[in-house]
Amino acid sequence: MNELDDLTGLAMELQALAQNGLTYTKDRFDRERFERIREISAEMMAMKTGYPIETVRSLFCAGMGYQTPKLDTRAAVFEEGRILLVQEKGKWALPGGWMDFDQTVASNAKKEVKEEAGLDVEPVKIIAIQDRNRHNVPKLACSICKVFVLCEPKGGAFSENPETTDSGYFPLDGLPELDEDKTTYEQVEMCFAALRDANWQTAFD
Repeated sequence: MNELDDLTGLAMELQALAQNGLTYTKDRFDRERFERIREISAEMMAMKTGYPIETVRSLFCAGMGYQTPKLDTRAAVFEEGRILLVQEKGKWALPGGWMDFDQTVASNAKKEVKEEAGLDVEPVKIIAIQDRNRHNVPKLACSICKVFVLCEPKGGAFSENPETTDSGYFPLDGLPELDEDKTTYEQVEMCFAALRDANWQTAFD
């Protein structure tokens, strides 16, 4: 990990400590201290990224309650040995996105595939649960868990939508350019391995 990554990690830890402290403290003097720690974390991120401090505060210090990772579901849907990918801004990824507050992992995977690829699917099993910053780039100043779900297609077809411009099935040796912020070659390869292994055990960090 390089020096900039170390600085990001320290800023993230300070921000989490401050947010958790602000959630539970009853002492007004401690609150002032935690608010200052949070401000320091924002100043560190502003120094690293070059963004204005106001922008960093709005993105990095806006959370409330005990800080936990965000959840991102990604669906692995196969047809004739090829995997479903969706296109957004010219690059491709497994269909998926943030898990909404009123969804389960399974229902969110189904919802995202329907919204982005127009397909109805049935979740079958969890392939993996990964810490995003260990597998995807660029490294982000927040903690995200990515849940990969193997799904069976049940019908439907792609239709125009606000999120994606196209969808299609691809073989492992013929993948288009991937958006590595969302999906890497190694993650797609893992999904193929899970499909081929009837005794696949969920991988997790």
